[in-house]
Amino acid sequence: MVSTFLKGGPFLLASPNAYNALGVGTTQLHNKTVVYNHKRHGKFALGGRTYDFRMKPAFPKKLTAEFLLVDLVNNLDQLGESAEEVLGRVKARLAASDRARVKRAAQSYGSERAKKFFARALAEVGAQDAA
Repeated sequence: MVSTFLKGGPFLLASPNAYNALGVGTTQLHNKTVVYNHKRHGKFALGGRTYDFRMKPAFPKKLTAEFLLVDLVNNLDQLGESAEEVLGRVKARLAASDRARVKRAAQSYGSERAKKFFARALAEVGAQDAA
């Protein structure tokens, strides 16, 4: 249905509920599906469901934990949770993450704010490892 609506082309279906599996303390449940794509932007009802289409210049072919971490920071203002607390938990999570993959995801998919956050956080986590 989404593919037909977009008349082909790449897209990625995601839900903010996927953030809950990252282990960063987000627990909100969201009743929406986000469709990252290159053609449409806005909310559209298809087959009785509402989809939030977001035009993005880049997104992966499938959801990864690294993309979700970056997407979480990109959408921090829409979560309904304390941004400061969530960012602190994301930073703590980086110690157990593949930092090279997170860095690539941040550079490829992050907003300017997310890129700055991950650059600082990854540097701090790296410095802690070196100590």
